[in-house]
Amino acid sequence: MQSFTGEYVQISNNTLQYKSFIGAPYSMINKNAIIAVLGGGLSSEREVSLRSSQNCLNALKNLGYNNSLFIDVNRDLAQVLKDKKIEYAFLALHGQFGEDGIIQGVLELMQIPYTGTGILGSAIAMNKLATKQILTSQNILNAKYIIVDSYSLANLEHNIQALNTNTYMLKPISAGSSVDTYKVNDLTSLKTYSHKIINEYGSVLIEEYINGTEITLGVIEKASNNLFVLPILELRPKSKAGFYDYEAKYTHGMTDFILPAQINEDTKIKAEEIAKSVFKAIYCKSYARIDMIIDQNNNPFVLEVNTLPGMTDTSDLPAMAKTAGIPYDKLVEMILNTASLNK
Repeated sequence: MQSFTGEYVQISNNTLQYKSFIGAPYSMINKNAIIAVLGGGLSSEREVSLRSSQNCLNALKNLGYNNSLFIDVNRDLAQVLKDKKIEYAFLALHGQFGEDGIIQGVLELMQIPYTGTGILGSAIAMNKLATKQILTSQNILNAKYIIVDSYSLANLEHNIQALNTNTYMLKPISAGSSVDTYKVNDLTSLKTYSHKIINEYGSVLIEEYINGTEITLGVIEKASNNLFVLPILELRPKSKAGFYDYEAKYTHGMTDFILPAQINEDTKIKAEEIAKSVFKAIYCKSYARIDMIIDQNNNPFVLEVNTLPGMTDTSDLPAMAKTAGIPYDKLVEMILNTASLNK
């Protein structure tokens, strides 16, 4: 396990936080139930998903769910679920065909309760443009942006003037784990990486770069509209990219994790309330992770919403849960017991 920079909250507080989940109205799933950990999949985040899946499966086995098994998601998923008589699905998928509502639709059709957000919320959160449009409509701060495709690429130099910045973040509209995400501060790189992302994904989201403190907040739904925010994690990446990129996320030692985040109390409270508002606005369910950056004026800007956060050894959600006094295996069980349909 990696070491974390910063102080941990006291054991007594941890225990109280953990106990606040006891008595949650979710039904406890029978230890003999046939539970499938769905992972791997067909997206560019397959390798991360495989790591998340293995950890989650190990936790379920440790907890006594002996009929748990791993299913590597492919196009024959429905038949495999039927053949193996799966009763519950624990989703450890990331990216396309897993975090975008498609698998959720299959499970709804087959009436197999599953963890995580439902079809609508998954589809919205996976699409950064749709997410930003909803955030803006709810007056939730997020970075200024433009969308560029192959038709508007020729006018890139003119269009970026609307952002009024010299540093830009380039992202695919539908991808996670910072895959194909770039920070650039010159026109040549801007054009090069915009063209690369457009060729791969069809369009590129270009945002103003906000210089500030990167944080992430884990939100767990104890019950409908009863949300619990885990201790805020501050991220100090060391990668050459200059932000919390794929390398910083999934390589030991490439990020300092500050738990709890070294931010003032007013900003902490503001960020927690924003996280809850985002969770509800995007129709999240079960649990989610919301990434933000705090600017020089202590204003939290929402970066994106993750409806199936990573569960690897270096992932953020397990680290935040641990600081709240929730061991990894217990976190997995809490998530499992939110499995439901009709979200």
